Amino acid sequence: MTAKRPSIFYIDFLRFIAAIAVIMIHVLGPFRYLYGDIPDADWLAAMGFNSVTRWAVPVFMLISGALLLSTERTFQCEHYLSKRLSKVAIPFIGWTIIYAMVGGFMVNDVFTGEWISSTAFEILQKSPNEPVWYHLWFFYDFIPLYFVIPFLIPVLKKASPEYIKLAIFAWAVLFTMHWLKVESFLQQNLILYTGYLVLGWYLFNRDNRSQLKAWVIAGGVMLCANFLGSWELAVEKGSYNSFFMGYKTLNTAVIGGMLFVLAQTYADKITGHFRSFVTVISTYSLGIYLIHPLLLIPVRELNNGFYAWFGSNWIAIPVISLCTLVVSLLLTMLLVKVPVIRRLVP
Repeated sequence: MTAKRPSIFYIDFLRFIAAIAVIMIHVLGPFRYLYGDIPDADWLAAMGFNSVTRWAVPVFMLISGALLLSTERTFQCEHYLSKRLSKVAIPFIGWTIIYAMVGGFMVNDVFTGEWISSTAFEILQKSPNEPVWYHLWFFYDFIPLYFVIPFLIPVLKKASPEYIKLAIFAWAVLFTMHWLKVESFLQQNLILYTGYLVLGWYLFNRDNRSQLKAWVIAGGVMLCANFLGSWELAVEKGSYNSFFMGYKTLNTAVIGGMLFVLAQTYADKITGHFRSFVTVISTYSLGIYLIHPLLLIPVRELNNGFYAWFGSNWIAIPVISLCTLVVSLLLTMLLVKVPVIRRLVP
């Protein structure tokens, strides 16, 4: 039996903050497009939290690159498919079916309480080409990376550091082009997201403390640009604009890299009960990611009245996000105790 990889706390911490950020993005989702329709302070809260959490999914990809590309195991196809790929493929298939069935209760994104089988099966029929629920898009881009990873491992082991730097620089150029809408045949999701894997591996396997200040300055500038730029574009155009919100743009990559290096440098200073809580959230982060949109259905069904109880979105969004995180965690911890269902929340 192969020994399990020892836990690396700063990786756990990155999963922890990424899980919170993903939930927050989905909690605030309905408000992004209500510029001019709700009080400016409430819209600014939604846009503001959104603009500073867009690194969530890229951080998950950085973690995957850091761990999967750093393995010393001799590659065995059967083991890789059954132990690695299946851990994401089985939950994806299972939750696609579950959310398609839930979709049978929905009409124009409103829960009706009446299940329409034809609606559910129509959603399921379209699932090979489009996700059945908004958060499942991640798997359509992430699962293909598992077929790239085994080929990347020997390349990265053989390549000199200078070649790796050049590859990362080329990837940054592609991200900049994508951000600025400069077209290129290389701007395919598989290529762009593979760059996150390589960057994660690169940061994981070196001491980045000497570059920490540069990462913090660059990431801080990008966070400010996200917030202020998105605000300015909304004022200018009269509606929400997603220019700064892309996962395949340089600003998001820089922020993700900054958080990785900050966690690598300082996360181990966390102690006590909070450290244990971080580790628990990290352990169940995939289950939390998969389950939490179910909890947001009734919240959104209240026509945003639930948010109004808090008086301000600056309070409502973090509180609802935290509550959703905790309930999702408890549900995941419960499901992993059920022999068959536990494969859906590994």
